[in-house]
Amino acid sequence: MTERELAEQVVELVRRSAGPGAHAEATVSRKDLALTRFANSFIHQNVAGSSVEVRLRVHVDGRTATGSGSLTSPDGLRELVERTLVAARLCPPDPAWPGLTPPTPMPSAPAADEATAYAEPDERAARVRAFVDAAGGLETAGFCRTSQEFAAFANTAGHTAYGRMVEAAMDGIARTGGVDGVARLAADRLADLDGAVLGAQAAAKARAGVDPVELPPGRYEVVFEPAAVADLLQNLSYWGFNGKAYAERKSFAELGAAQFDPAVTLVDDPLAGSGLPFDIEGTPRGALPLVTAGTTTGVAHDRRTAAAVGGTSTGHASGESPTFGPFPVNIRLLPATAHAHTTGPERAGGEVTGPVADPDTAALVAGVRRGLLVSDLWYTRVLDPKALTVTGLTRNGVWLVEDGVVTRAVRNLRFTQAYPRALAPGAVLGLGRVPVRQPARTEPVWWSTPPLHLASWNFTGNASG
Repeated sequence: MTERELAEQVVELVRRSAGPGAHAEATVSRKDLALTRFANSFIHQNVAGSSVEVRLRVHVDGRTATGSGSLTSPDGLRELVERTLVAARLCPPDPAWPGLTPPTPMPSAPAADEATAYAEPDERAARVRAFVDAAGGLETAGFCRTSQEFAAFANTAGHTAYGRMVEAAMDGIARTGGVDGVARLAADRLADLDGAVLGAQAAAKARAGVDPVELPPGRYEVVFEPAAVADLLQNLSYWGFNGKAYAERKSFAELGAAQFDPAVTLVDDPLAGSGLPFDIEGTPRGALPLVTAGTTTGVAHDRRTAAAVGGTSTGHASGESPTFGPFPVNIRLLPATAHAHTTGPERAGGEVTGPVADPDTAALVAGVRRGLLVSDLWYTRVLDPKALTVTGLTRNGVWLVEDGVVTRAVRNLRFTQAYPRALAPGAVLGLGRVPVRQPARTEPVWWSTPPLHLASWNFTGNASG
């Protein structure tokens, strides 16, 4: 049976077992993932797999329970329904039950790229080969992946939905003398991933990172490349624009307040790239403005958190939202000019020879009096969720910039920084013109951002401590 038929069958089984007074919603998703991994400059793993998940939520006699499984046989579906209904009878009453999504028109999603959805292993291998060759003998490692997801939804209110998403992504490093350079890109089409361009960028960064100097801790002006900005967007999403955190007053977000620099506009926009047109409650998804010219304008909600604040769901229900809360997963930081939307980095002419791989970043670096160019952030952990104070480390390349010129590689630094404060009014000195889509560890999560020039970033430690 198709995903749509399976979802409808699960709902019908609930009707038969629990009667007409039962409320139920079912989501069936099938994910196909193909992954080509490489290390020590050769492919060591090529895997492909397909998984199916059936998720059921029921509300019976004022009590709510959720169950899931991967068995789609008639017996498997009946067992899922039976144990979920048993769980509902054992649960405490749920007075905050938000009800089911009524029949609602679905938005049109971008057409999936069939060549990407059914890409052969040698197509991914060719991009790995190009990455390795472009690194010019440096040790390389990383992956190239293609994925697709089919999802269907049905509930006892008569609402149904169906969607599909396809994504390609590449993430690789080049290494020399213990120094790594990185390049990443996600796209709707495998054809938009150029392994040679990414490999050349990673290798140039690695070569430019040798013999680093140690700088003292302190506040530095910074230019963050898209990979580093992606960490800002991810933490702002999970902890700040989270509807549960907002409803419980644990988020920094204040709707209508000018909390960010006027240069900052953030939009959660799943249909601008790989994303499904509905969430697991069947709510349609579309562009959600989070920050408009510096003013906080929205947070992500599922039906439960929306009801708690007297709003409506924004289509961000997920398997994590009942506990952690609903959060955006496809944020775009809009570039300096609205017309400059592209699917990948602008390419500099000629050979890439230094840490600045594109003219977009170079233009921001040219405006730095004395500061740092940062490729990537990692191992970031939230210290204060309300202020969104985060600690973490730089990674894959840091360079000193003096009078607009990259002068020396710098050893990695630890930072402790309130992310909203770093983006506050007057703190953003510049934005690039070209957004670069960054892949996350799991699909279909991605962050689209240009490079970013900030007035101050608080580095609290160096290699010595």
